[in-house]
Amino acid sequence: MWQAVCRAGAILCAITLFTPTASAQGYFDGRETLGQARLFTNDLIGDGRDRWRSGAYGISTVRGPGWSGQLPLRMGEIMEYRFRGEVIAPASISNPAPGDRLYAGVLSVGAHTHFSWSGFEVALGADIVAMGEQTGIRHLQEVVHDTFSLQTSRVESFQVNNGFYLHGTAEIGREFSFGSGQVRPFVELQAGVETLARVGLDMTFGGYGQGGLRLRDVTTGNRISAIDSPDDHGFSLLLGGDYAWVDSSQYLPSDRGYTPQDTRYRLRAGVNYAFGHSNIFYGLTYLSEEFVGQSEGQTIGSVTVALEF
Repeated sequence: MWQAVCRAGAILCAITLFTPTASAQGYFDGRETLGQARLFTNDLIGDGRDRWRSGAYGISTVRGPGWSGQLPLRMGEIMEYRFRGEVIAPASISNPAPGDRLYAGVLSVGAHTHFSWSGFEVALGADIVAMGEQTGIRHLQEVVHDTFSLQTSRVESFQVNNGFYLHGTAEIGREFSFGSGQVRPFVELQAGVETLARVGLDMTFGGYGQGGLRLRDVTTGNRISAIDSPDDHGFSLLLGGDYAWVDSSQYLPSDRGYTPQDTRYRLRAGVNYAFGHSNIFYGLTYLSEEFVGQSEGQTIGSVTVALEF
């Protein structure tokens, strides 16, 4: 039943974000850029092995009429415009083993709105996801690997088919304070390129991030600062984890013999340090096995260096 709920959520996200209404015109008057979030993720800066969820880079720009230190009550007032690129690869791109996951170059662009509803923090969004040889990601990776004398790529015939997908995401969470920390349980539904339902928990210890806006990374689940409050400074320790029930994945096509794991989980820890108008983040995330036949999980690293002078 939850599969149908996920798909319905994706359709609702798409209709909400891409269908203009007369009452929405006022939301877009006097809008400005309120902040940005960038995150680079790579297996080499995690467990040191270039495989599976190999690498990604995402950038999000948040726009709205202003930021008061808390989410607005109106949907569409605060908008996140997101662009991502990702490399998903077999354990060896020079000699992929039969049964290992297919190579996938992924590009996506989307719009997400963040607002408050009955005391809960809500994020609704939709992305258009392109995957396969058409993205040019494989050729870009070849250039990088040749430059740094890394593995030679031989996955031309070992990759996903070209495709475009509408992908919807809906998340609802609520933050509770305890002492100097905060805990935030959340529930998430996704449908499209991957269809799944997820429950999780995020914890923050430290002064950085209060009164700002954090955005969740797709691959790791890390929540990265996009809007800082005037009082943001110092260190924050971020801990989190989540558990997902998986229905399907276009990255693991069933017509080519792949079976996604029915469940998967992520465990993450990171440190954020803010100084002036700049901040630095580094985190590690453990990803459990994502497909039947994957020999083990993996640990990937994530880094943000946002310098403003």
